[in-house]
Amino acid sequence: MTETKYVYHEEKVDQYYELKVLDASRIFFAIVCDDVVIGEIQLKRIDTINDCATLSIVMSEDKVKNKGYGSEAERLILAYGFEVLNLRTIYADAVHRNYRSKHVLEKLGFDHLYDDAILSYYQLDRVKFGLIKKRD
Repeated sequence: MTETKYVYHEEKVDQYYELKVLDASRIFFAIVCDDVVIGEIQLKRIDTINDCATLSIVMSEDKVKNKGYGSEAERLILAYGFEVLNLRTIYADAVHRNYRSKHVLEKLGFDHLYDDAILSYYQLDRVKFGLIKKRD
């Protein structure tokens, strides 16, 4: 959601990997379609004392958007968070102009909490997720 075009730099990717993927407070997955990585999804800031975490997703480019891949990845990681990690609450946020992301969060059952100058904040609890999952 920036205006800057992405340019691949091996050193920067390695630094990103070291910083994010190896961070013990994160669970990190690739989103793959036809053996090609099309995005990444994670539960970050996992708090085992309060049983909560924050959802984050990035799709690689516009041509893979609006096909349901991100929504399905979010459903799967939510199930993982609630059923495997036994979290009680999962939070998420979205940049105000990212209407697609906000729509998906609401479709998945997240409740809008509040907005600040840059982001809209959401939360989903295990009980509501279970009820929504049973309706599907």
